[in-house]
Amino acid sequence: MKNSRRLGIAAGVILASVAVLYLLLYMYERPGGWSDQKMSRSLGMDQTLQIPLGQSPEEAVRLFRGSDSMTVIHQEPAARGELVFLTRAGQQDSSNLQVEYVRKTWIGWKWVWGGGYGMGGDPDSSAINYMCFPELEHISTPFPMVIGDVLDPAIQHITVKQKEAGTDKSEAKLIKVGSDRTIWFAFQPATAGVPFEIEGLDDAEGMIASKIITDARDSGSIPLGE
Repeated sequence: MKNSRRLGIAAGVILASVAVLYLLLYMYERPGGWSDQKMSRSLGMDQTLQIPLGQSPEEAVRLFRGSDSMTVIHQEPAARGELVFLTRAGQQDSSNLQVEYVRKTWIGWKWVWGGGYGMGGDPDSSAINYMCFPELEHISTPFPMVIGDVLDPAIQHITVKQKEAGTDKSEAKLIKVGSDRTIWFAFQPATAGVPFEIEGLDDAEGMIASKIITDARDSGSIPLGE
């Protein structure tokens, strides 16, 4: 009888502990909760962000952005979550690209940071589109990184190379999206800064296009032969 009572008490303590843990996790991750308050302070905001929870990375992005007019073209595991690459509906060409980082929590997926570009001009005269994402202070993300589109099919390799350090070089990952589009992204070391150089190379490592980036939040197109 005493053993049964002890087992009952132990089970009750375990259930209560689980309930308290779940409550704390919910208070931390809920929209407007402790994690959103921390992020808002880090960004210098007066008001607290209300970041919703989704059942999938894609849903988390859609809920936060408040839009269904997006098409996911690639998802990549990163850090404690995923990078979601997408385009706006009706604009799946290489003139626009967006990336969103979402992290996995115990109670769902939560948007953390992201952005994208919309390019104008003539893509036939350009070799690479790009956008830079610097590291965020006090917020855990896979950044710094650079994303973009490969516009010249002769480009088979892209490197992102620090100019001052000389030894820090990131090899980009090229992803075929559909039949006529290739996107690329390169993670950079946490110590990376500007200036750095984006190089587009052919299969024999011959230079097709390059550009030195001096703005950590830069975006644009690199012309052929630059």
